[in-house]
Parts: sequence; C-alpha cells; structure tokens
Amino acid sequence: MLNPALSRWPGKSPSTNSPAHPAVYHMLDVAAVADALLAPYELTRARRNLLCLMVALHDLGKIGAEFRAMIQHGQPQSRRHWELTEVWLIRNEKLLLERLGGTRHGLRPLIAAVAGHHGRPPSASEGGLGTVDDFEAMARRAGPEAEQDATTVILNFLEIWPEARLDLSSVDAKRLSWWLSGLTVVADWVASNPEWFPPRGPDLGPLQYLEFTQQQVPQALAEAGLTGAAVRAEPLFNFALRPMQEAASQVSLPDGPMLAILEDETGSGKTEAALILAQRMLLARKGRGLYVALPTMATADAMFARAEKVIGCLFQHPSLTLAHGRSGLSEQFREVVGRERASDDVTCAPWLADSRRRALLADVGIGTVDQALLAVLPTKFSTLRQWGLSSKILIVDEVHELGNPYMARQLEALLRLHAMQGGSAILLTATLPLKQRERLMSAFEVGAGRAPLSDPDPAYPSLVVAGGAAVKEFAVGPSPKGSVAVKRIDSTEAVADLLAEAARQGAAGVWVRNAVDDAIAGVALLQARGVEAELLHARFTLCDRKVVEARALGRFGKDGEGRAGRVLVATQVVEASLDLDFDAMVSDLAPMAALVQRAGRLWRHLDRRPREARPVAGPVLHVLSPDPGEVAGPQWLHKVLASGAWVYPVPDQWRTADVLFRAGEIVVPGGLRDLIEAVHGDQVRAVPEVLQRAEDQRIGASYAEDALARHNVVEIDQGYREAGRGMDDREYPTRLGGETRPIVLARRIDDVLRPWAGGKGSAEDWMLSEVAAQATRLAKLRLPDQRTAEIVAATWDWPEWKRESVTVCPVGDDGTICEGLRYRVKTGLEFL
Repeated sequence: MLNPALSRWPGKSPSTNSPAHPAVYHMLDVAAVADALLAPYELTRARRNLLCLMVALHDLGKIGAEFRAMIQHGQPQSRRHWELTEVWLIRNEKLLLERLGGTRHGLRPLIAAVAGHHGRPPSASEGGLGTVDDFEAMARRAGPEAEQDATTVILNFLEIWPEARLDLSSVDAKRLSWWLSGLTVVADWVASNPEWFPPRGPDLGPLQYLEFTQQQVPQALAEAGLTGAAVRAEPLFNFALRPMQEAASQVSLPDGPMLAILEDETGSGKTEAALILAQRMLLARKGRGLYVALPTMATADAMFARAEKVIGCLFQHPSLTLAHGRSGLSEQFREVVGRERASDDVTCAPWLADSRRRALLADVGIGTVDQALLAVLPTKFSTLRQWGLSSKILIVDEVHELGNPYMARQLEALLRLHAMQGGSAILLTATLPLKQRERLMSAFEVGAGRAPLSDPDPAYPSLVVAGGAAVKEFAVGPSPKGSVAVKRIDSTEAVADLLAEAARQGAAGVWVRNAVDDAIAGVALLQARGVEAELLHARFTLCDRKVVEARALGRFGKDGEGRAGRVLVATQVVEASLDLDFDAMVSDLAPMAALVQRAGRLWRHLDRRPREARPVAGPVLHVLSPDPGEVAGPQWLHKVLASGAWVYPVPDQWRTADVLFRAGEIVVPGGLRDLIEAVHGDQVRAVPEVLQRAEDQRIGASYAEDALARHNVVEIDQGYREAGRGMDDREYPTRLGGETRPIVLARRIDDVLRPWAGGKGSAEDWMLSEVAAQATRLAKLRLPDQRTAEIVAATWDWPEWKRESVTVCPVGDDGTICEGLRYRVKTGLEFL
C-alpha cells in the first residue's frame, strides 16, 4: 500500500471512471521505461542505477499544493511543476550527496536535465537557480507537507536504487546532461500514455508498483515502435559493386566512434556505398539504427522511396520514418505508417509518425538535415533529437549543400556532439573543399576525445575514415561518358536557339536557371520557337509540384519515356532532388559546386541510353555567362542574367567562369578536385578590381554568417541548463536567406472557397494548396483581405496560429490573385 501521505499527490488528471494516478506511480512508470531504454547500453550498475534514480525524480515537483489544485480544480500555477522539481532536489541536495557521493557540481547538471523535461531547462541564473527569495517562495506556495513528502519520496527512491553513485566530474555531468534530458523526455512521453500505463489507485508500495509497471513496458515500447531491430548480415545488393562500393565493403573500421567521408562523382553509387559501410558499422556495434539526412524535403522523399526496400534487407522488422514538415503528404510514408510490426515490410508506429521530433527515435529515419541540425540549436526539445540521433549512424548526403558558413558551423557542432555521445557518421559528397573536410573531421575527433586532424591529401575519389584508414586509389578509368565539354553562350536568345535545334535532333534538353522568374521567361522563349518546353521550380503549390515532378521523372528519369525533342526549364531543384538524365544542357552561370552538380544530370544513365543511342555527339555543358575576361564594371554578370544574377555572390561566379572556360572541360572524376578548390578553396585567384567591393561584401557576409552561427549553436560544454534555452524553432533557423511567406490558394466553387488542391477541405487539402514566395515581394502587393466573409467562412475551424501565419488567396478564373500576382497551373506563381 502506498504511504497515505504520498497518495494525496495526483500525477495526472483523473478520467470519469478512473482513479487519479499518484504522482509517485507516474514517476516510477517513467523510470521503468527509462530502464528498458538503457538496456542496450554498456553501463556499470552504479551508473544505470543513478540514471534511473534521476529520471524517477523528474516529476518531484508534482508534489505541491499548486499542482494538485490545478489537477483537481483547474486553478493556474504561479510556476511550473518541473521548476518545483528543481527546488525540492536542491533542498535535499545534502541528503542526495550523502547517499550518492560526488559533489554538487556533478549533481546540479543532472537535476537540471531531469527537471527540464518539458523541452527547456529550469530558469538559469547564478548558481543555476532563481533568486533566493523566488526559490523560497516556490517552496512556501507548495506547502510544508509537500516539502516533507518530497523528501520521503527521495528516501524511498534511494532505497529502490541503492547502488546509484554520482561518479561524475562537473565537466562530465554537463556533457551527460544533454543525453539524460533526452532520455527523460522520451521515457516521460511513453509513460504518459494512459492506454499503455492506465491510472491505478494507491494499492501498492513504491517497489511493488515498480515491479508491476515494469511488466507493462515491453508492450508499450513495442506499440511505440521503440523496441529496436536486429541487423541482418547478408549482402544488401545483388549487383557487381562499383569501386566506391567495393571500398566501403573493405575499409578497416577503427575502434570507437568513427566518421567516414565518401567523395565521388555524381551518379557513382555513393548512397549504396554508404549503406554497405553502415551495415558493417552496425554489425560492429557502432550504432543501432540510421538517420539519413538530405538537403531538401524533395530529396528526402526521393530517398525514402528508394530506401524502403533496402532498409528491410538491412534490419529485421525495422521502424522507418520520414522526418520533415510535409511528411504526412508522402503517399509512400502513409503506406508504411500503421503496418503490423510482424510484417516482413518496414513499418512505422503511429506514435512515431505523430511528430517530427519523435521521428528521430525510429530504427531508421530519413528526412531533412534540418531535423538533425535542430539538435544543436537552443530549441525546444533539442535534447530529444540528440538522444534519438545518439544511437544512430548519421548519414549526411550532399554535404556540399551545407557549405555556407552558417550551416557548416552547425554541422561541425552536430558532428562534435554526436561523437561526444558515442555516435558515428558517414558524409557523402561530390564536391567538398579540402578546408571544409578538415574542419568536419576535426570537429568529430574533438567530440570523440581525440586530437584535431589535418588531411590535405587532394586525392579524388576518396574514402577517408577520420584518424583511421583511407582508400585514395581506385581502379577506375575515366567516366563512361568521358569529359564534359564546357562552352560559353552569351544570350538567352542564343540559348533558346541552341535548345530548339537540339530538340529538332530528338534530344532531351534542360535549361537550369538560377531564378524562378527567369525560368518562366525561358519557357516562353522556347515555346515561341515551337519547342515543347515544361517548367519546374519551387513556386508551385505542393499539389501541382508533385504532378510536375512526377511528369519530369516519367519523361526525363532513369526509365523515362517520350523524352525526344522535349525540354525542361528548371531551377536549382534539379541539382539534387530528382534523378534526371538529359542529352543537352544549358545552365545559367552558378558557382562551381553547383555547376558540377548540374552537369551530373547530363548523360547520366549510359546503361539505359548508351553513347551511340544519344541524338547528340557528346556531353556538353553550355553555360550562359558573360566573358570573364571582359569585366567592365560591377554589373558584369547582369548583362546576361536577369534575376539570376543576384542569387549567388558575384566573385564566386566570376572565378567559376574564369576557371571553367579556361579549362574548357570537366574531367570526371580526376579533374573535379582542382575545379572545386579553384573557386571554393583557400588559394583562389584575385577578382578584377571592379569586383573588389563585391568580394569585400562576400567576405563580410561570410564572417557575419559564421558569427551568427557561433551565437546560435549551443555551447555543449556549458551543459543543458546554461545552454539549452528551449526557444521556438522559428527563432533559431537552420538556414539563412530571404524570408519566405506561405500563401494558400483557393478556388470559388458554387460561391464557396475550396482548397486549390481539391478535396473536402481537410487540413491536408489546404496544406497541398500552399505555395511560398519571398516575403519582401509579397509585402509590396495588396493581397486579399483576410477579413472578408468568404475567407472567414473557409478558415473558421483553423487554429489561431495558422490563420495568423498563412494568407488565403482566392484565384480568379484567369489566374489573377491581386494586382501584380497570378497563379497558373503551367507556370506557377508569377509576379507581374
């Protein structure tokens, strides 16, 4: 029987037909879940006892008069119960240290970790507490009987975990606080589910109740999708391995956490190589799952579709999630959610699918890199992300997409934290500058407690294991498609003529533009010449973009049909998002890394479309650019490009043109390193005098981005209390750039507004009808008044935050939204 004094403190609101679940019982539910989650870790008995004890004490603040009044009578609390948890633990600090050993400097970071299980740490100030007066006031409001009963709970729990020892220095405790906070959050979320842990009257003592609730944990974790999946050892693929894949199957694995960087040309099979290496690392117990991080939602969706079958070969009955803000719109993911766990296919428990944060807890997560980077920003529940990732092998694809100073600094922090928590990682790239590779490797090694590294070896392709083995000699000749010739073209009219002639020869062509407005203009130029041109960019509604992307894949993809004589005009979305293959290509001038990626879509699938079957003689990258040898003024680039001249720094553009046109070709793979280093490396050519101001601005912007990243990224060594903060994700973005604003398009049907995507007006239908554009451009327009009767009627059941953040825009029959703005299915959102 539970001590009557302890049974008077409820932990959860009672339902109509159920008793109030005692706070002590809930605390033990959470501890039981945490204990099960700790089972795979190699911990001493003393450390495991300590962690379970601390997790059990996470809700000690529910023993208080204000929380009870809130539960029983709906009265508001002056301070949150989890802040009172800290009060009770600090006031019992002497008792805890007498039993656990150690010092207050080792204990207080752990107290903050478990008390701050609602996404942010307790309010921090000197000494890690509020003011003395505030601290005392919280205790008085809780009541003297609550303080006495809190001490009784601590004594009871110390008896349950008698072997707990506080054998941690202040430094170790601060580092552990991040991981312990994440563990507490996960355990609390699982144990708070009343279907898995139903309320019970106070009929058992603490130890007896713990033994009872431990029996409920296996089923709860199974239904949550958190039981883990065994790794399979059989080969993942039945085809002959390419050189990088062969290297991944043989490279030596070092002891402890490891970072591998795979650099090879686009289309060389790096993804399969990463999975082969990851399987070996999993079997070597360097992780128990995977998180595959992609640069965009589109690339994540594409990877999810590719990886679903392979993941089933890699694990036995794994849980698989798609982690990004639009995952619920993925048909493939919806098919996976809710499958029976016993199925031979991969599955995803609804509990995991319910939140992007929970998605990182699955055996395998595939999503955007942003979901991982949020782990090192002071955002709410960042420690949940950290804990989910800590047991994973983190695979980051297209690492060169994170080359700007702001994102690069975040990735370094993530790798350091991941290594510190025992995780391993694999990075994939076609075009990584040596200085960035060295910084990423050093960050990981420092996190793993090893010395920073220097690896200036320019070998390419390469598979490098930080501080370990490396494969830098590959038995591989020139690329099957040979060198890609590079030719300059100096006007949009000439581009249209060239692509029209290629189309007449039966070629599948593409024009990659830097800006959406320019892409729309490019289609008009081609159509005026009788070319069947299509458009792909990011300013389509989600429903229309899915149709456009599917059509592009069906025509220009690996197994595309009906491609002869067709031309796609697209923005940067084709660099990595879609597996497309073209015979002829024109690109607006862009930085070298981007052009290399774009050229990777030229003559891509030679096994399906061999050289002799192509309607053009060889692969040529035509680049729309002014002459880099004739730079008369700072507007050098604007003579040829319109909106696209403002997208990238002009100095990077000039260096790319200067190096590439002098080379006259892209030699794959052997020549890629020199091209990348010439533009993105440490030793680059000085720009012409008239571009020096732009160069100074570029350098200044880089310093500013790096400084902002240093400010935003959490100070890991300060511990969760001081550095966690728990801010809204929007206040600490993972990416910089011009702010975008979402608008939602609607049609008038029978004088009623309906979502552009159709359907019955569900939240998903409205989400599919969204399109985003630059906030500064939209701010100059008179968008529809949101107070009109038809818009109010369409949005009456929306949550307030959505009505405040999204603008509903009815679209007229001719596509007009307002003066200066229209939307058409074939062209997307247009500024007029």
